[in-house]
Amino acid sequence: MATEALRTAAAASMRALSHSFTAHEPDDDVLVHIAEAAAELTLEVDGSPARDRLQLMRRGIDESLMGLGFEDRAVGGASNPTSVELEVRYDDTEVIADVTLRRAFEGAPGRAHGGIVAAAFDDVTGFVIAQLQEPAFTGELTVRYLAPVPVDEPLEIRARLDGRERRKLFISGEVRADGTVIATCRAIYITVDPSTFALAPDPR
Repeated sequence: MATEALRTAAAASMRALSHSFTAHEPDDDVLVHIAEAAAELTLEVDGSPARDRLQLMRRGIDESLMGLGFEDRAVGGASNPTSVELEVRYDDTEVIADVTLRRAFEGAPGRAHGGIVAAAFDDVTGFVIAQLQEPAFTGELTVRYLAPVPVDEPLEIRARLDGRERRKLFISGEVRADGTVIATCRAIYITVDPSTFALAPDPR
């Protein structure tokens, strides 16, 4: 298995442990074992070469702006052990993401933390930007919570471009549970000159 695939698998294992830890009450022996094993693994990882996303992007960025290192991103990166697990697909006009917000993302009992929902919106609306292939940053994100967003239940997030005005891109989206809209968002992205993402030659 390639190194990046192994990295993604390791991140998935750490996510699974985090959600399992939050959802259960292990006894003292297990807690001590977790603490000792985590400390030992942290020392091993800290002894590894530093990972630089800029260098990764310099070597692997592609036309979609989703090159090597993209999966390290916060919120939805499969190689990030703290991420939300999104399965993203496209139709003609929308980005669609399937996600289950697991127990480490719980706020009130049985409900996903509102900040996690907002972060998921931010990540999914970013795929609209990737589809447009226009570099842009989030300028504003407004979320309305219409009903509790459940944990440990399958959800669907949809997002699409509604319009544009000069450098502003207007994007809207919603979270659905069993077909019912339970949260909505409106985002404004600000496009930037592609040279903002220009990378100097790799000195190596």
